Amino acid sequence: MTLSIRRYPSAALALATIAMALSPAQAAQPPAKLRSDSYVEQARDIAQAQPGPHEGEGRTTAYPFFAQADGFDIVFRQRSLHPGASIGDHTNDKDEIYYVLSGRGELMLDGRRREVGAGDAVLTRRGSRHGLRQLGDEDLTLIVVYRKPAP
Repeated sequence: MTLSIRRYPSAALALATIAMALSPAQAAQPPAKLRSDSYVEQARDIAQAQPGPHEGEGRTTAYPFFAQADGFDIVFRQRSLHPGASIGDHTNDKDEIYYVLSGRGELMLDGRRREVGAGDAVLTRRGSRHGLRQLGDEDLTLIVVYRKPAP
């Protein structure tokens, strides 16, 4: 599944807001010189079938955008949880954002459960405990964003 602004109109605004929040200093200043290492990736070219993360159940497809970019300290990943799949319950070692593009899921966040769907953004803080389970017949597709740990 590829990200389509026409299909997910709120995604453009949400993703721009996330990008600006993650690097406000860079957004405020023009680049000192032209860069030659910016590029475009297609979801179909980077798709990876994976089990549910954090010992979750079922099958997922991960799209690790810009994982090979030198000096890029942000993880920006699309993940589709196929029917019956989950991200296992775990404690975060970093701040992390989930943005739901489509489908429905049951979120467990610090002992409380609630349903999430398209347009919901979830902030999980370092030390927070959470998990996510796909519901229904449609894939639960989300964007996951966090800073890579310092080397």
